Amino acid sequence: MPILEPGLVAEIETTATQADTASAYGSGLVPVYATPALVGLMEGAAVRALDGLLPEGQTTVGGRIDVRHLAATPVGMRVRARAELVEVQGRRLVFAIQAWDETELVGEAVHERFIVDEGKFMGKVNSKVR
Repeated sequence: MPILEPGLVAEIETTATQADTASAYGSGLVPVYATPALVGLMEGAAVRALDGLLPEGQTTVGGRIDVRHLAATPVGMRVRARAELVEVQGRRLVFAIQAWDETELVGEAVHERFIVDEGKFMGKVNSKVR
């Protein structure tokens, strides 16, 4: 089991495209950055915070995210997410995440990830299709 400490931080950024809109995702009818796209960006920031820190054969999977989408972002605007590891409890990792567009805070989340053995995890997944 790796030794991970609270305080790890990572940021990632993207530009909102038409494919990222609520109307494209089917999560709404308006052409603004979709909540599902925001969730993906937030989870990506958490994954980035762990980049290179897990032993070979281990990865993390998302287990829970409690997200508040606070403001709309238009297509063409940059969106940035910052994830900070705030709690480590065995294989359970908790991140506090914030996201901003070019003008304001657009989202906040608490996100739980779990460290898993990738081979065992994928073995269970693949057994569903056999």
